[in-house]
Amino acid sequence: MPLKLTPAQALKLWHDVGLAQVHDDEPDLSLRQMTLLLAIYMEAPPHTVRGLAARLHVSKPVVTRALDTMGKLGLVSRRRDEADKRNVLVQRTVKGVLYLERLADLIGLKSESL
Repeated sequence: MPLKLTPAQALKLWHDVGLAQVHDDEPDLSLRQMTLLLAIYMEAPPHTVRGLAARLHVSKPVVTRALDTMGKLGLVSRRRDEADKRNVLVQRTVKGVLYLERLADLIGLKSESL
């Protein structure tokens, strides 16, 4: 059964999850970075910089900067597409999977207190 939240509950959940993230040892991602990370992990691959930029309606440099940050954190990796050298493929990592699993657990935990 889907969880039905009032607007106040939805904002409290977002606040509580964000506050918990600020207080833990996990990296703080911007909303843009988090949206990009979720797109990479929740939508079927392959993912390219060009495709992600189109999907999120942002420029390729915006995606590249976000991927640079997330790559340094080990949440995603990139490699040149051997079939089409113009494309850069964005790939999931074990560390990225674990990061999102912990986030999902945190959201579930915080939603119980609503």
